[in-house]
Amino acid sequence: MLLRFFLMGLDRKAGIVLSILAVLAVAVPVMSLWVPADSPFHLSVFTVSLLGKYLCFALLALALDLVWGYCGILSLGHAAFFALGGYAMGMYLMRQIGPRGVYGNPELPDFMVFLNWTELPWYWWGFDQFWFAALMVLVVPGALAFAFGWFAFRSRVTGVYLSIITQALTFALLLAFFRNDMGFGGNNGLTDFKDILGYDIQADTTRVALFVATVAALALSYMIASGVIASKLGKVLVALRDAESRVRFMGYDTESYKLFAWTLSACMAGVAGALYVPQVGIINPSEFAPASSIEAVIWVAVGGRGTLAGGILGAVLVNMGKSYFTGALPELWLFALGGLFVAVTLFLPKGLLGLWGQLTAKLPRRSKATALPGAPTATPTAGQKGA
Repeated sequence: MLLRFFLMGLDRKAGIVLSILAVLAVAVPVMSLWVPADSPFHLSVFTVSLLGKYLCFALLALALDLVWGYCGILSLGHAAFFALGGYAMGMYLMRQIGPRGVYGNPELPDFMVFLNWTELPWYWWGFDQFWFAALMVLVVPGALAFAFGWFAFRSRVTGVYLSIITQALTFALLLAFFRNDMGFGGNNGLTDFKDILGYDIQADTTRVALFVATVAALALSYMIASGVIASKLGKVLVALRDAESRVRFMGYDTESYKLFAWTLSACMAGVAGALYVPQVGIINPSEFAPASSIEAVIWVAVGGRGTLAGGILGAVLVNMGKSYFTGALPELWLFALGGLFVAVTLFLPKGLLGLWGQLTAKLPRRSKATALPGAPTATPTAGQKGA
């Protein structure tokens, strides 16, 4: 049954995406660990971590495209789920430091010792175990999304009003996590990680392993999303996007369908945040910023909304451009990002993946009734003439 679910969404486009990810999973480790450093084909550890960060953003864009592209829910707060997953992983990494911290406390992280905390808060219990942290990566964003979606969808809040509420949600979390008494490091966040699963987090092999794990998570999430969209459930989600009132009048429990997709999307975003943190080495409240959620919307719009692969493509291309322009022209980057979003909205409403179809639609099509050279021309019969 599970195999059938995954195979259901494997079309030609999915095959291309999964093939590219498989090539990356093999080629990047080889080019980083086994190709000599003086070779032009060698990839530095910094580049590997940068590519891993791009793929984490691609997973976030995939999660957003699932609800925006196929359910019509424009979320401006998906950065909240991303950051919560990141904090869950960051708490595990902080517990692994132990007595190697600046203050040498085997139980309390350094920021708690600095703030004169005397004991570990109850919500930090269990994060010394990887399995518990991995579970919380899914449970915390999923639970928040379920609670939020239950009230929002049952109240039939839709459109721009729902988008504003999602933005308010992530802004509220931003303000909360900035507080030192919350126990999450305040504005400095969580950093100075040492180990993950007993391995040095700065080692080259660990960095490559994190990249491969990110590729695997992205591939699995893509297969899950494709399976959902190709199923009968996916047909209902698309119908909700196009005409929710008609679907409701047909007897479907529309709120439950939207709640499922919304919660699944939040869990995917949480996994993206969890993989992001060990590769960049820090998680702080700035990840909750509404601007981060808006950037994710731009990634999906650039690549192509309602395509799944478009979100991945847009996230990688936009962030590659961001890495370049923030170094070459830092004062112009935000203007370029805004201009890109305006240009895509005006000239590429279906994104880059829809560009080819948009171009071919404008080309003159050959009529199916065009006769072949030398073929006899059909003459109407008497009955056809009278008609």
